[in-house]
Amino acid sequence: MTRWHKLHLGITYAFLYLPIIVLMILSFNKAGLPTAWGGFSLEWYGKLFANPKIQFAAMNSLIVAVISTLIATAIGTALALGVERSGPSAVREALLFTPMIIPDIVLAIALLSFYTLLRFSLGLHSIIMAHVVFNIAFVTVVVRARLKGFDWSLTEVSRDLGAGPQQTFWHITFPLILPSVVAAALLAFTLSVDEFIIAYFTAGAGQSSTTLPMQIYSMIRFGVTPEINAMATIVMGVAFVALFTAQRLNKGQVPGM
Repeated sequence: MTRWHKLHLGITYAFLYLPIIVLMILSFNKAGLPTAWGGFSLEWYGKLFANPKIQFAAMNSLIVAVISTLIATAIGTALALGVERSGPSAVREALLFTPMIIPDIVLAIALLSFYTLLRFSLGLHSIIMAHVVFNIAFVTVVVRARLKGFDWSLTEVSRDLGAGPQQTFWHITFPLILPSVVAAALLAFTLSVDEFIIAYFTAGAGQSSTTLPMQIYSMIRFGVTPEINAMATIVMGVAFVALFTAQRLNKGQVPGM
């Protein structure tokens, strides 16, 4: 890498992450002002955890993320296995990647219209189903990346030795693809926790189905406060740890093993 490439890379990273770093620093500002540093303090984190609305919204986000991740991981893994064992198809590939490509606002409107057509009630359950829809594609892509180098002869040997399809899957296939499944689940969990537009459109009225990003949006309309900075710092930390873990799990995989 040349000096100019390193300079370009440094400028790009600074442009992307400098505002986030400033936000994280301000979350520890005792003065509570974006223009003056009043000393290091954890006061805003204490007020954040003492806020009942934030606690309720965080719990809703956790419920939605955990349930939607479990469902999407199970369906996405099965879909990845089915697609890889089937022949190549341009139509199938297009349908698989469509939820990842189309804008969130389009998917949100489509889901809301679908719920309205079915006269389906809105709430946490509708958010969970919506998150499952867009998370399936991400899970499938991550698991398929592992399956590209998978040695299918291992499953054939297992079947030749008398093992049934279920035994072969749980004792051969699943342990070998487990790192990618966990990585896909961590990615789906992160996307679900951070997702706002789809949740906003499919939540319905009232505070009972308010997620953490929706609560942040309602608070930020009146100005950015140190509590919001603290909350954003925590969300960023959780997202970073989950994505870093997912990357390490994918990196540690050995094709064909």
